[in-house]
Amino acid sequence: MKSVDGLRSPNILNIILADDDKDDCFLFEEAISELPLSANITTVRNGVQLLLLLSKENKKTYDVLFLDLNMPQKNGFTCLEEIKRDIDLKQLSVIILSTSYLEDTVDLLYNNGADFYFRKPSSFSELKNVIQQAILLVKNKSVAQTSREKFIISSKLN
Repeated sequence: MKSVDGLRSPNILNIILADDDKDDCFLFEEAISELPLSANITTVRNGVQLLLLLSKENKKTYDVLFLDLNMPQKNGFTCLEEIKRDIDLKQLSVIILSTSYLEDTVDLLYNNGADFYFRKPSSFSELKNVIQQAILLVKNKSVAQTSREKFIISSKLN
């Protein structure tokens, strides 16, 4: 687990990144560091670490979880289901990251309570753009889940 900034503050966005790919984690952290926001990033490498972290920590500590689907030990599907079944965790905003796009998979994730979904972009600038979009959507999110039409965040630069 890695923490950037390290202190809990109302002005700092507290992010969990659950992804087993070290390069993807590095790029994610670099992208966050270049965005105009203060963030505390906690990184876990598999679903077991994620759920252990969430069970140990104050469950209201984190603002958003960026969750990779393909992780060892417990995949993102299982983690999402367990988070959304937990009364203390179900309000945690969950943004799904994936290297692929399958309509049935996206529908399943939406139906299981994920807040947003994006396909991992191929360029760093697109990654920054999609992370920024995701964070803005989470900050402006109401209690209800977004519509299915707005569930997928595009990595296209505007």
